[in-house]
Amino acid sequence: MNIIFLGTNGWYSTDLANTTSILIKSENFYIILDAGDGIYKIDQYIDDEKPIIILLSHVHLDHIIGLHIFAKFRSNQEVKIYGYKGIKKHVYQIIKHPYSSPFDEIPLKVQMHELSEGEHNIGFPLTCKFLVHADPCLGYRLELENKIITYCTDTGLSPNLYKLAKDADIFITECSYKPGQEEWSWPHLKPEEAAEVAVKSRVKKLVLTHFDASYYKTMDDRKIAEEKAKTIFPETIVAFDDLELTIH
Repeated sequence: MNIIFLGTNGWYSTDLANTTSILIKSENFYIILDAGDGIYKIDQYIDDEKPIIILLSHVHLDHIIGLHIFAKFRSNQEVKIYGYKGIKKHVYQIIKHPYSSPFDEIPLKVQMHELSEGEHNIGFPLTCKFLVHADPCLGYRLELENKIITYCTDTGLSPNLYKLAKDADIFITECSYKPGQEEWSWPHLKPEEAAEVAVKSRVKKLVLTHFDASYYKTMDDRKIAEEKAKTIFPETIVAFDDLELTIH
């Protein structure tokens, strides 16, 4: 199983990175975590007709703006998009004329599904819980090939963050704020906070992503965050665009 980081910026794209999107290539599925504009790269990695599943955390534009480029894909492959209750109307408000080609006018066979908080089976076991953010935002816990992958972005500290991360093999979470940074009104994490969650939740590896583009302007900025997190949780890495991890 491979995890490819297609976009690792939060808020907006820069020369350093696209906005948030992660591809998981598993035995039976292509699973995409959020649809920032980094998602345009998926045709470099998708090479068969396995179902495509997209898990949307929320509808801030840096997490869904990539949906408008689906018209570029000429395949009639099946795509299932999942998100919180009510997400359909929010996505359809944007992915329509005059802003974009609607899903029913493109070759991809796109379906949208809404999830209640809790446990589901969408071809694999999936748990979703609400995180703490300015607008509704889901975190996800996936069970794939005897591994637990947790994805939580755009969140402050909350009990659900710890529940989703518990005993995860890979804990992918956000790092919007710099070490020690004074927070503003929208809840986000600092690297030391993410590392503390990793310790308390007994995860095996922590991957930091979703770096606020206005604060993290260079790879050196990310490396400083990585070093800070490693003082608390040594098994930490920072993601960058096109990073590929192999999970055995």
